[in-house]
Amino acid sequence: MSFLGHVVRFIVSAVVLMIVGFLVPHFSVGGFWSALLLALVIAALGWVIEGIFGKRVTPFGRGIVGFIASAVVIWVAQFIVGGVSVTWLGAILAAIVIGIVDLFIPVASPFRAATNRGGRDHD
Repeated sequence: MSFLGHVVRFIVSAVVLMIVGFLVPHFSVGGFWSALLLALVIAALGWVIEGIFGKRVTPFGRGIVGFIASAVVIWVAQFIVGGVSVTWLGAILAAIVIGIVDLFIPVASPFRAATNRGGRDHD
């Protein structure tokens, strides 16, 4: 992905986080810049978790482990980014909403891109 593609991806993620902040109780984002920084921190924390535990435990992973990792990453990110306030319930609800949004507007993760290279598409 090009540099511009990464920039667009983080801007879209920031907008999604702002919408989630509007919809989800116990989850608030101060503004666009806080949301953009939150998107960057969530991506960085996800990358660190992937490096330590492997791709099954990352926020991009499927299933309950990926869901729990997403909620924990969202909750921890509030301590790094100013203007963000999240409770445990808010982190869980935000992970659910972000997961639902990802079903309709998928953001390609590094894992999906790597597994689709050289593999056959099944019809």
